[in-house]
Amino acid sequence: MLPFILLKEGTDTSQGIPQLISNINACQVISEAVRTTLGPRGMDKLMVDSRGKATISNDGATILKLLDVVHPAAKTLVDIARSQDAEVGDGTTSVTLLAAEFLKQLKSYVEDGLHPQTIIRAFRTATNLAVSKTKEIAVSVKKDDKQEQRKLLEKCAATALNSKLIAGQKDFFAKMVVDAVMSLDELLPLKMIGIKKVQGGALEDSQLISGVAFKKTFSYAGFEMQPKRYENLKIALLNVELELKAEKDNAEVRVKSVEACGGSIQTSVGAMTEDTLGQCELFEEVQIGGERYNLFKGCPKAKTCTIILRGGAEQFTEETERSLHDAIMIVRRAIKNDSIVAGGGAIEMELSKYLRDYSRTIPGKQQLLIGAYAKALEIIPRQLCDNAGFDATNILNKLRAKHAQGGTWYGVDINNEDITDNFVACVWEPSIVRINALTAASEAACLILSVDETIKNPRGSVDGPPGGGRGRGRAHAH
Repeated sequence: MLPFILLKEGTDTSQGIPQLISNINACQVISEAVRTTLGPRGMDKLMVDSRGKATISNDGATILKLLDVVHPAAKTLVDIARSQDAEVGDGTTSVTLLAAEFLKQLKSYVEDGLHPQTIIRAFRTATNLAVSKTKEIAVSVKKDDKQEQRKLLEKCAATALNSKLIAGQKDFFAKMVVDAVMSLDELLPLKMIGIKKVQGGALEDSQLISGVAFKKTFSYAGFEMQPKRYENLKIALLNVELELKAEKDNAEVRVKSVEACGGSIQTSVGAMTEDTLGQCELFEEVQIGGERYNLFKGCPKAKTCTIILRGGAEQFTEETERSLHDAIMIVRRAIKNDSIVAGGGAIEMELSKYLRDYSRTIPGKQQLLIGAYAKALEIIPRQLCDNAGFDATNILNKLRAKHAQGGTWYGVDINNEDITDNFVACVWEPSIVRINALTAASEAACLILSVDETIKNPRGSVDGPPGGGRGRGRAHAH
């Protein structure tokens, strides 16, 4: 009997176990790309896009976004890194590593012909256990004590900044980020924190302005003589062109000022009344680097602030901005969910121990699979050690022993090539970061496991416009 050909010629199909294995291998490759960026001793990546623009980054999500991933299964990992970035801001590298490691641990089971659904069921169980265990051991912080809360937030911000380029100035920036987030209102809207980058100067020259700051947008005859600071002033927001200038800047300025200072935008000068004017306590014009900046401080209406970043190279200030974004997100999360866990591989080791103990109490395949999940969690402390050049096996053995004796918060001590109680060492993260990372990673692993066939349509006639191919004007000889 002749084989039937159902699909169009050139369609690429692959299915069954080899397909699963190839998907798992693709995910390993993705994690190779970001694994060295994890932790305080992580390396940075330099990515150059097709137009030749260089980006230096340590943020897992940024790196994966800039890698042009075409493999369909590996794209899942890119997506979870992005969702982690959007949801909690930090932990993007961890989430990718975890997902890839889950798959790596499972590879041998898949090759032995264990059914993917069995694996997925075990993983769901393990994730639920891990999440509830995290919630159970997380330490919540008293919100009423403002100073306590502030200390906690600064520690969390410093932990987030620890693995970034600006780790050297983490205390300086942690304070700045906490100030910035604390100056917002209840809902903590991200867009009310403006970040402006001014080239030149040192990182320490960066400053936080409680109010709106923007580049001076226009000058007029005799402006040098005008006073450079006013107190308790009214602001007229006019939609009238006082001069010809990039409209985008002006529009941004107006919107920011309306949100912060009150008042409304006027289109003519005729109908001005008290209530259409904005107001603020202090306006001044200052020189920052090569630019003149207008600062509005003490705005009554919206709580807003602007961080002005200084630094040498453009890539450097951009990476600083990304790092601060991570820290700001972490602080917002820590304010909303006030429970924290110790970072530096401590929480992963504890969960790993808990799941390993649990797996020994159940019979059957589930035991092996939950054990594999537990083993996969150790990738985080292991990678932290590898990146710092420590002997990972040695340190992990110490950690396993310590956790078995009940040292819940023991993790990797980066500074002394040893283990230490990271809760005491103030390596703190909001527990939501870890919970989100676990659920996203296991979700991605399950998703990739449940795919057993990929069908790729051949290129060409599918995406061309009907009638006449792609219109390149070549003559086809039939």
